Amino acid sequence: MQIGGLSVALVLGITGGIATGKTTVMKMLGELGAVTLSADDIAREVLAKCNPAYHEVVERFGPGILKPDGDINRELLARIIFDDPCAREALNKITHPRIIQRMQEHIDRFRSAPPKPDAVLAVEIPLLMECGLENMVDEVVVVAAEQDTQVGRLTSRSGISREEAVRRINAQMPIGEKVRRAKRVIWNDGSLRDLAESVERLWREIQSTKP
Repeated sequence: MQIGGLSVALVLGITGGIATGKTTVMKMLGELGAVTLSADDIAREVLAKCNPAYHEVVERFGPGILKPDGDINRELLARIIFDDPCAREALNKITHPRIIQRMQEHIDRFRSAPPKPDAVLAVEIPLLMECGLENMVDEVVVVAAEQDTQVGRLTSRSGISREEAVRRINAQMPIGEKVRRAKRVIWNDGSLRDLAESVERLWREIQSTKP
């Protein structure tokens, strides 16, 4: 990104709906040269057994959410919170402040000491808009797909029913609202090659702002 004729580090917030391809876009940007950061990876760290959030979640939801090795069963927890708004709110209160704090720390470190002056950090934040985090990043990129595409991917990768997939999609902000609010949108209803071309186009647009 260029400001006043100088190149400065750029933070992209990658968001979208469930099963629209956010993680894939983040990884593709990484292959093109961006530094990458995933809110889901940070969430896994926050829920690790050595951290306070782990114990708070187990206390709230019970030992039934644990795997035999003691780790939290994230798929089971996801089913619980998607079916129960109160449970979802309870989990969010425990985890979101910690996840946001860690993300902000990562972003602050990147801004203060980027690997190069015009580096790009691509941060995947599924609930970026729901949590009002637009100001945490410089630009928002929404990865969007038609609902039928989302349902097909969810049922294929997670082995859940179509009805469960639709419930999970409807539990989030409508994708149309995210598209409306975003500066950049990548539609991902085609092949991986199509998506790669869209990501490469985005990368070129970003690079074109540099001197």
